[in-house]
This record gives sequence, structure tokens and C-alpha cells, in this order.
Amino acid sequence: MQIQQLSVFIENKPGRLADITEVLANAGVDIRAISVADTSDFGILRVIVDRPKEAVIALREHGMTVSLTNVLAVGFPDEKGAFSKIIRVLANAGIDVEYIYAFVSRDSGRASVIIRTDKSSRAAEVLTQHGIHILTEEDLHGM
Repeated sequence: MQIQQLSVFIENKPGRLADITEVLANAGVDIRAISVADTSDFGILRVIVDRPKEAVIALREHGMTVSLTNVLAVGFPDEKGAFSKIIRVLANAGIDVEYIYAFVSRDSGRASVIIRTDKSSRAAEVLTQHGIHILTEEDLHGM
């Protein structure tokens, strides 16, 4: 139920993000979700793509530092309180959320988030037990 996220070390300078996205585009890799956490000198680009292994190869061939991390993709109704319920379920199970970012899907009336926790397998189990839909890589590719 976990999906693979690329984490790319990125220098904080003009054009660097363009370089990375061009490498992915030229490799035929489609970006599904993206987030950047930065400091004044560098950042970490977090990306969900349709072909993570191919993306890693392409980025490394261009001298970029990249790793794969397991995360959860969660889909839920786009309504008040739905996201809060997810976070409460995790908190009640003693699962810490390290970071989170949202992404857009073509599913009208639904919202989606990427969640990195300290216990991904346990988080997926607990969320599923509470009727919360964990997206698969196939789900993401179809969006």
C-alpha cells in the first residue's frame, strides 16, 4: 500500500528545478505530486512520479543526488473534517506525521495527500481499519 517518493537534493539557484523537471520529462516520466522544502542554500524536492525507478536512473545519470522513500497516498472526500479524521486516527494510534503535502487529482469531489510517518506500514493498517482509502501506485497512475 505504500508508494515510492523521490527525494532529490536541489541547490537553491535559478534554473535548478527546471533542470530536474526536464530530465524527468525527457525520460518520459510523469509527475503526479511535487513539494519543495528549502533553506537559503539548498532544498529537498519530493516527487511522486509514474515510473520511480526510471526517474532515479535518469536523475543519477545527470549527476543528481536522489533517493526513494516509502510514503502513503491517501484519498478522501473533499469535505469539512475529512482530513482531520485521518490525522486523528494516526494520532490516536501513536503515529507521528513527519511531513505531508497535497496534490490534485482528476477525481471530482475528492482530495489527496501524501503522508510520511514514522511507522508507514502501521499507519496504512490503521487508516484502512478506519475505512480510509490508501491509494496504490496504480491509482496514482490513473489520475
